Amino acid sequence: MPTLPFPTGHALRRPRWRPADVVVAAAVLALLYGLLRFGQAARAPLDSAAAAGRVSTDPVGLPGFALRSLARMFVALACSVAFTLVYAPIAARSRRAEKVLIPALDILQSVPVLGFLAITVTAFLRLFPGSMLGLEAASIFAIFTSQVWNLTFSFYHSLLTQPRPLVEAVRMLRLNRWQRFWRLDVPGAMIPLVWNGMMSFGGGWFFLTASEAITVGGRSFALPGIGSYVAAASQRGELGRVGLAIAVMVLLVIGVNAVFWRPLVAWSERFRMEETEAAEVPRSVVLDLLRRSRLPRLAARGWHPAGEALGRAMRVLGTPRTPAATGTGRRRRAGDVVFGLVVAVAALAGAWEAVRYVADTAGLGAFGEAFRLGTLTFARVAAVVVVSTVIWVPVGVGIGLSPRLARIAQPVVQVLASFPANFLFPIVAAVLVATHVGLDWGGIVLMALGAQWYVLFNAIAGAMAIPSDLREAMASLGVTGWLRWRRLILPGIFPAYVTGGITASGGAWNASIVAEVVTYGGTVLTATGLGAAIAESTAEGASGRTLAGIIVMCVYVVTLNRLVWRRLYRLAEQRFAP
Repeated sequence: MPTLPFPTGHALRRPRWRPADVVVAAAVLALLYGLLRFGQAARAPLDSAAAAGRVSTDPVGLPGFALRSLARMFVALACSVAFTLVYAPIAARSRRAEKVLIPALDILQSVPVLGFLAITVTAFLRLFPGSMLGLEAASIFAIFTSQVWNLTFSFYHSLLTQPRPLVEAVRMLRLNRWQRFWRLDVPGAMIPLVWNGMMSFGGGWFFLTASEAITVGGRSFALPGIGSYVAAASQRGELGRVGLAIAVMVLLVIGVNAVFWRPLVAWSERFRMEETEAAEVPRSVVLDLLRRSRLPRLAARGWHPAGEALGRAMRVLGTPRTPAATGTGRRRRAGDVVFGLVVAVAALAGAWEAVRYVADTAGLGAFGEAFRLGTLTFARVAAVVVVSTVIWVPVGVGIGLSPRLARIAQPVVQVLASFPANFLFPIVAAVLVATHVGLDWGGIVLMALGAQWYVLFNAIAGAMAIPSDLREAMASLGVTGWLRWRRLILPGIFPAYVTGGITASGGAWNASIVAEVVTYGGTVLTATGLGAAIAESTAEGASGRTLAGIIVMCVYVVTLNRLVWRRLYRLAEQRFAP
């Protein structure tokens, strides 16, 4: 009779820690320690320097400032991702919610960062009296508003343009909402989400100065950070220290790209929907290290019970309804009318209160002046979008379709897009002063530095999402030149380009707040436009003029989105969905 093998001492021995496990564990401990220190600093009492808007420009404190800014950026990014994963599916799945949530998203995207700060700084300071936490929360919220809209638009549009065969398969398998969310919605949108996440992170860097050095209602506040450091050095005309901050910023951006974004780009390739495997895929040393370590797999095992519990909780909602299951056409129309009336009444009531406040504080003439200035800013925004499209769409397509070029160009593009272009504003201001060029024209360049990357990143993401089998089919048929662009590339990238265009337009409007007023060494350059008017009225505490300017900017952005970008969204959904 054969004997059963008995486990030896070697088999019973605990698995040894691998070098990869040690490195990953050390990185996790360092991250937790950094978050703990950031939390302790945030709960410290409000010091007199922060309350007075003073920041030291001693280079010794610059590394610590950079790390505190980085912590704010990642906290805001985590909040942005959480908001996106909740807001976008509701807007995409509910026909009535979409009629409210998407216009609200248009309006919120058009509200400048200073507009949020004018409201939230006082509220957070009252919520956390005498604590740095109030200023930290206001700063993180401002960075959140500069990141979240791009991510939400990207996920929303990915949900609208899901491949029809996969949607039908989900319905046939009767997957509940939770299962559909994690097996179709998120994986199908992963590549655009990662690339737009990089762009949103870059948008947060762009508004970091305005988020850390705050002037509201005649009062100035400043948080220790690299953004407030650059603002203080620029105000004092210390161009050398601005250059030092730029050097630190470059190192910080390169490090974040290597440790965080590059691994995410390589990991997201697993969600590419195609039948043939790409000849070359992005690689990442950090991702390879994580794959060799057992710690991520152990963490995933801990997540499984939580995921199963959430799945069981979502099953009570059943499967997503099909259009035929939502009731008769007459009942739907009656419900839509009632719902529309309720929303319209609420919107009109809010608009009436806002107009009455402006009339009481600044006079109704503030609206006419804001509309006049808005036409000039609108011209700059249109120029930025058109020029960005002409220049960056071909570049993005070239990067997205060529794995060899992408391996070289992606890190460069990520660093350029993540670098806060407004850190260069003092240098640009010095050049404009020396060359006697006004900011009316120079402001277009400054706005483009912050908005053009939305078009480039979405063009790259759209080109990368084109299945390799379609590219190979076009190549085997000998389709080249303009015919290839017309039949494959433009239809393939069109949905992603629409997302890039609408966020670039909104980003340009937001960038006008900091691009139409630039300070260097006591010299203030001002362009004639709506962004400059909002920045000046916010600094003076003229809340009526600030509100009028924000309302007018929202009107411009929402009207442009309704007349142009929404129609392009529908065209992408109807004609260019897979």
